[in-house]
Amino acid sequence: MKEKILVTGGTGYIGSHTTVELQKAGYEVVIIDNLSNSNEAVLDGIEAITGVRPVFVKGDCTDLETLKKLFKENPGIKGIINFAASKAVGESVQKPLLYYRNNLNTLINLLELMPENGVEGIVFSSSCTVYGEPDQNPIDETAPIKPATSPYGNTKQISEEIIEDYVKSGAPIKSILLRYFNPIGAHPSALIGELPLGVPQNLVPYLTQTAAGIRKELTVFGDDYNTPDGSCIRDYIDVVDLAKAHVIAMKRMLENKDTAAVEVFNLGTGNGLSVLQLINAFEEATGVPVPHKIGERRAGDIEKIWADPKKANEVLGWKAEADIKDTMRNAWAWQCKVTEK
Repeated sequence: MKEKILVTGGTGYIGSHTTVELQKAGYEVVIIDNLSNSNEAVLDGIEAITGVRPVFVKGDCTDLETLKKLFKENPGIKGIINFAASKAVGESVQKPLLYYRNNLNTLINLLELMPENGVEGIVFSSSCTVYGEPDQNPIDETAPIKPATSPYGNTKQISEEIIEDYVKSGAPIKSILLRYFNPIGAHPSALIGELPLGVPQNLVPYLTQTAAGIRKELTVFGDDYNTPDGSCIRDYIDVVDLAKAHVIAMKRMLENKDTAAVEVFNLGTGNGLSVLQLINAFEEATGVPVPHKIGERRAGDIEKIWADPKKANEVLGWKAEADIKDTMRNAWAWQCKVTEK
């Protein structure tokens, strides 16, 4: 068994897939989650895939005493992967204080407790939203950080700055900042996937719920952008590919003593797809139609952005490998399983 890793928000979408990949790589995982946007039954799926049930603590990372108790009861944690954050752009525009409270307080609490508990490194779940509306695409890690277009994006920018400042102050920790593009899909086993509570805030679960007849139709927010078909363009990355990058990042932090204290990597495929193209890819992959209509633009949305993942490919030795149609088939298989329950 390798080192013990704390995964905050570990019953969530990306957290659960990353827990699977960590356990497959031999790490021991402790999860903390307040279940505000996930379900404890996710642990059953993780165990079914890996044969190991991670330690689970129900708790809120914004509560410092809860975290202190966790570290006391689970000694020997060497690394943290932080997924405990509110994550919907549209919701953040409506509820900015919720986003600042959850996302920033969680990170500050974790950083404060790392040195005194012997935690060596933290992988931070950041976002391509830190680049704002980019001047050109594809975008690499040297692109300027721009004023955020949403409170969600702003929490990611501020969090990166907090980590940088803390490390510069002499804190004996390392951090890798992973700037995700748009994670989609589900585990090929259909045992775990994206399961938002209530109305989905993200495109693909809303799309699959519409295809399943749970939602009447999908709204495409705007068709008058400066893109080939008028809808927004994103870099959609398979969630399992994304999860694997976290395992590589953790290994790098814990095993390579000569790496920089803070490193930044873009995680994407290097290809941009429009919303309408993604709907089409789903329909072609599954043969299932997705009723949809064109609506008004949504506050906070960026017109087009996709990654230059060269640094992650070369330095981490990581590459997004999944085909978009396979990803959409996995998303649909997961939706079908959830709908049957």
